[in-house]
Amino acid sequence: MALQGLVDWKGQPVTGKRHGGVRASVFIHVLIVMANISNIPLILNLVSYLHGTMHMGVKDASTTSTNFFGAICFFSLLGAFISDSYIKRFYTILIFAPIEIMGYVLLACQAHFPSLHPPPCDMINHPNQCTVVSGRNLSLLTLGLYLIPVGEGSMRACAAALGGDQFDGENPAEMHAKISYFNWFAFSISLGGFVGLVFLVWVQDNEGWGLSFALAALMVFVGMVVVGFGLPFYRHQKPMGSPLTRILQVFVAAFRKRKLSIPENLLEMHELTAGTGKSVELMERTPDFKFLDKAAVDDGDKRAWSLCTVTQVEEAKIILRMLPIFLSSILGNVSIPLLLSLTVQQGGAMDTRLGAISIPAASLFVVPIVFQMLTLVAYDRAIVPWLRRVTGRAGGVTHLQRVGVGFVFSVVALAVAAVVEGRRRRGVAAAATPMSVFWLIPQFFLLGVMDVTSFVGLLEFFYSEASAGMKSIGGAIVFCILGVSSWLGSFLIQVVNHATAHRGGGHGWLDGANLNASRLDLFYWLLAVFGLVSFFLYLLCSWRYVYRHDPRMQEATLNDDDI
Repeated sequence: MALQGLVDWKGQPVTGKRHGGVRASVFIHVLIVMANISNIPLILNLVSYLHGTMHMGVKDASTTSTNFFGAICFFSLLGAFISDSYIKRFYTILIFAPIEIMGYVLLACQAHFPSLHPPPCDMINHPNQCTVVSGRNLSLLTLGLYLIPVGEGSMRACAAALGGDQFDGENPAEMHAKISYFNWFAFSISLGGFVGLVFLVWVQDNEGWGLSFALAALMVFVGMVVVGFGLPFYRHQKPMGSPLTRILQVFVAAFRKRKLSIPENLLEMHELTAGTGKSVELMERTPDFKFLDKAAVDDGDKRAWSLCTVTQVEEAKIILRMLPIFLSSILGNVSIPLLLSLTVQQGGAMDTRLGAISIPAASLFVVPIVFQMLTLVAYDRAIVPWLRRVTGRAGGVTHLQRVGVGFVFSVVALAVAAVVEGRRRRGVAAAATPMSVFWLIPQFFLLGVMDVTSFVGLLEFFYSEASAGMKSIGGAIVFCILGVSSWLGSFLIQVVNHATAHRGGGHGWLDGANLNASRLDLFYWLLAVFGLVSFFLYLLCSWRYVYRHDPRMQEATLNDDDI
C-alpha cells in the first residue's frame, strides 16, 4: 500500500523514515505474544476447566469450548468492520483489549471465591454427587467466557492489519520486510502459545485456575500497554466508512440498471478523482463480472444507491473473486484441528516416558508449536531468499501456492498418522510393548510445516488482495476460515460416527471409551481422502484466480539485500 491516505497519531501525513517499518511492528508482535500466552492455553484446556471445576458434562463442556473458539472468530469480523469503517485500528485495539481483560478478571474471581462455583467433588469416580454450575454462577461464567472473544477476536484482526499498514508494498526497500512481517506475526502466535502452555498450564495444575486467569488478564494488560507505547511510530489508515454498505450499493445499483448497456467509452463510467472522495485507492475497471459494471453507468440518477464509482464496483468484484478461495480453504482446513487434537489423544495412549520423566499428554501440544517456530525462522531467513532468486517473486512463491503446499503437507500428515495408528493398534492386539510417543514426531513436524505455509499464506493473501478500505476484514476472514473449519470438523465426526455405527452394529469408529476400542486409523485415512479432494478443489479455484497485483518483484529489487 502506498503511503497516501496514511497518517500519524496527530492526523498528519506520515513520512517513511519516521513512521512505520520494523520498529513500529515490534510493538504489535509483543501484543500478539502476550495475548496468546493467555488465550491459547484457555482454548486448549477449557474443557478441563468446565468439566473438572464447573462439573459440566463432557458433551456440554465440549460444545461450550467449540462455541468459545467460534465466538473468537466471529468477533474478529466485528472488530475488523469497526476499524475499517469508523475507528482507526490502533484505537479499536485499545477499546477492545480492556473488554478481554474484564472477562479474565470475572473468571478469576469466580474460580477464586468458593461461593461463585460448585463445591469440589470427584468427577471421575462419583460424578452423580457433583453439582453442575447453574443459576447466577452459570450466568457469570457465560459472561466472563464471552467477554474474552469480544476483545480477543477484535484485537486479532486489527493487529494483523495494523502491522501490515507499517510497510509500503510498493516501495522496494520495504517489500521484503512486509512479507517477513506476516511470518513473524505467526511466530509471535506460536511463541505466545508455547510460553502459555508451559507456564500457565503449570499454574492451572499446581496453583489453581483463579491465579491462572489473573495472570492471563495481566498478560493482556501488559500487551496493551506495550502497543500503546508505539503510538508515535505507527502509520494509521483512516477509516473509509462501511465497506458492507459500499458493496451492497453496487449490487442494488447494478440490479436497478440491469436493462442498461455498458458504454463503449469507459470514460463515461462514474469515478471520483483522487482526493475528492473517501477512497485513497482508485482502482481500474476489470473485465470480469460485467453485470456489476452497470452500477457505475451514469444515467442521471446521482443517488448513492443508484450510482456507484468504478472503485466501488471493483471492491465488490474483489469479494466475488475471493469467495471460491474462501470456501475451498474452509474445506482444506477441516482436517487440521481434528488431526491436532486426535494426535494428542494418540500420544496419551502411547509410552510417554523420556528416560525417567513421564510427559503429560496435554504437554504434547507444545511439540507442534516448537516445530512451527523453528520452521518459520528457517522459512523466512533461508528458504524465502533462495526462492526469490529462483522464481523472481517477492515472497518466493505466490500466496496461493504457499497455501496449497500447506494443504499437501496436511494430507501427507494424515497418511502418516494413519500408518502410525495402525501400527500402534497391531502392537496392542499382540500385547507388545507400547509404542514410544516419539513415533508421533513425523506428523508433528508435518503439522508445523502445514501451519507455517497455509495459515500465513492465507493471511498474506486476504490482506494483500483486499482493498484499502477492507484490510482488517481481510485478516478477519482467515480467522473465520479456522472457526468454520473447526465447526465442520466436529460435524464430520458426528456424521462419520453415525454412518459407521449403522454398519458396525451400533459402534462407530470414534465411539469407543478409549482409542483401542475405536478405529482412529480408518478415520485418518478418510480424512486423508477428504483432504486430497479438498486440495484438488482448491487447486482449481486458485488456478482460475487472477491477482490484483503482479506477484513478481520489480527487477531492481532482485538484488536488494534481504531485510
